[in-house]
Amino acid sequence: QVQLVESGGGLVHPGGSLRLSCTASGNIFSINAMGWYRQAPGKQRELVASITNGGSTNYADSVKGRFTITRDNAKNTVYLQMNSLKPEDTAVYSCYLRDLLPPAAVYWGQGTQVAVSS
Repeated sequence: QVQLVESGGGLVHPGGSLRLSCTASGNIFSINAMGWYRQAPGKQRELVASITNGGSTNYADSVKGRFTITRDNAKNTVYLQMNSLKPEDTAVYSCYLRDLLPPAAVYWGQGTQVAVSS
């Protein structure tokens, strides 16, 4: 089993920055992808950003140029640096880890609230 613990959410003014962290522990396979989804009230969950153990990244169009995802494989930790935050970035952000080999299990963190408001 794998556990994910997130930190770093909070309230920030528009234009501000936050950094989310997510650390995985347990029976972790080395070939995996980690990342973040978000879900705002009344909206569908969307993938924000992901990064593989090899460093390949993927971003939602809405956050490109503002958010940066990185990871420390030695610490099994993924980071999401969020700059130039907008009110529409307000959501619950959930970290995940997906094994990239069969059976391709997916594990989730508990979610952390990000609120962007003046």
